[in-house]
Amino acid sequence: MNRTQDLSKLIRLTGDRAKLDAKANGTYIVYKTEAGQFVKEYSNGEIVKMNEQDLPQ
Repeated sequence: MNRTQDLSKLIRLTGDRAKLDAKANGTYIVYKTEAGQFVKEYSNGEIVKMNEQDLPQ
């Protein structure tokens, strides 16, 4: 694999680990979609779009 593929795999695995940790702790993860929208994804699969007021300043 090249560096770009290695980095892509590492990023994906990090996201997967964050989802597992959120499920184990009953919390959620926050990420930015391809469309540029920040969302919260809960361990039950529910996805909630975040407003600008929800983001820390």
